Amino acid sequence: MLTIIFESHGTTLDNEAGLSSGIFDVQLSELGKRQARELGDRYRTTDLAAVYCSDLQRSYKTAEIAFKGKSIPIIHDARLRECDYGTFTRRSVKEVEALRGAHVHNPFPNGESYEQTTARMKDFLRDALRAYDGKTVMIIGHRATQYGLEHWIRQVPLEEAVIASWKWQPGWTYQLEEI
Repeated sequence: MLTIIFESHGTTLDNEAGLSSGIFDVQLSELGKRQARELGDRYRTTDLAAVYCSDLQRSYKTAEIAFKGKSIPIIHDARLRECDYGTFTRRSVKEVEALRGAHVHNPFPNGESYEQTTARMKDFLRDALRAYDGKTVMIIGHRATQYGLEHWIRQVPLEEAVIASWKWQPGWTYQLEEI
C-alpha cells in the first residue's frame, strides 16, 4: 500500500489576480513562498520517500522551498499538471469555475478535458505504487491532480469531483492499494 499526502501548490501571482492559470507557468507570489515554507514546517518530521510535483514552477518551486536542505527526492512529472484550459487559460476564476462541469468529458476549446487529466493520473499512480509501495510520498499539485486522486482512490465519480466545492486545507491523505 502506498500512502499519498496531497498538498496544493502555494499561491501564485495569477491566484492573487483572480485568474485560472491552467498550464500557464506562473510564478509563486510572496504569500505562496511563505506557504511553501509553512508546508515544509508541517512535514518536518514526516518520513517521506519522495515528493512528486508537476513540471509547472508553482508546483516544483513549492516543493523546492518546502524541502530545501532535506535529502528527499523531488520528482517532476508532467502527468501531474493542471488541466489545459486552452482558450480559457488565464481567464477569470469565476468564468472557468462555471465551465468545469461542461469539460469533464469534452475538452476545453484548444485544451483538454478532466477525463484526460484523470487518465494521466491513473498512469502516474500505477508507476508511483510500483516505485514506493509500502512507503509515504507527497504530491504537490493542482486541482486536476486531486480530482484524479479522488476518482481513482476514493472512487468518487469524476463528474462529482470536478463540480464539488473545494476548500484549501493542510493536506489530504490517500491510501492506494491497487490501480
